[in-house]
Amino acid sequence: MKTEEDFKNGQVLLIDKPLHWTSFQAVNKLRWAIRQAFNIKKIKVGHAGTLDPLATGLLIICTGKMTKQINTFQGQEKEYTGTFVLGSTTPSFDQETEIDQTFSTEHITEDLIYKTTNQFIGKIQQFPPVFSAIKKDGKRLYEFARAGEEVEIKSREVEISSFEITNINNNNLQFKVVCSKGTYIRSLAHDFGKALNSGAHLAELRRTRIGEFTVNEALSPEEFIQNLPAF
Repeated sequence: MKTEEDFKNGQVLLIDKPLHWTSFQAVNKLRWAIRQAFNIKKIKVGHAGTLDPLATGLLIICTGKMTKQINTFQGQEKEYTGTFVLGSTTPSFDQETEIDQTFSTEHITEDLIYKTTNQFIGKIQQFPPVFSAIKKDGKRLYEFARAGEEVEIKSREVEISSFEITNINNNNLQFKVVCSKGTYIRSLAHDFGKALNSGAHLAELRRTRIGEFTVNEALSPEEFIQNLPAF
């Protein structure tokens, strides 16, 4: 069992973030639990790479002196699985917002779907979703979006080393992606729909790996808390 000194000297905690939780909520929950367990007033706790509330999966949380390694973990390759829905788009590129446009999918064949993935392998330019936490002029992009304000977003270079469609069920495409830091899978869904001369949005997302760490090694927040001395 970990001690107070262990957490202060630094731990790398692998957490399976639940659906609808923000990454910030997960950090707060663990920080509170560690403080309660050891009756300490203050301890550094941070995460290495945000997951959207509608995403689940691997969140690396660092404590104490290991928070200095957060940038290192953030820069590592990431793997995701999930589902795109063809034929419709949303302003947020996922299911946080309602469908705003629908498109024909009659022309889309399985062969076309598999071939189109090749357009997204390697270094590509990608526009982050306007519903994202990226800052511009001191505000988060989603703050502009929710206020209905237009904002210019610059594209960024990201790298996708693997993009595989693992199952096709009508307009639901299951996928696996391996990519660099800064890649938005929501944007990939949106751009993939465009490349098919249709539309698409992200319906499900799960982060399964960061560098050498996998979600199979991760604990739920509740499991982590149950392993603390006071719980």
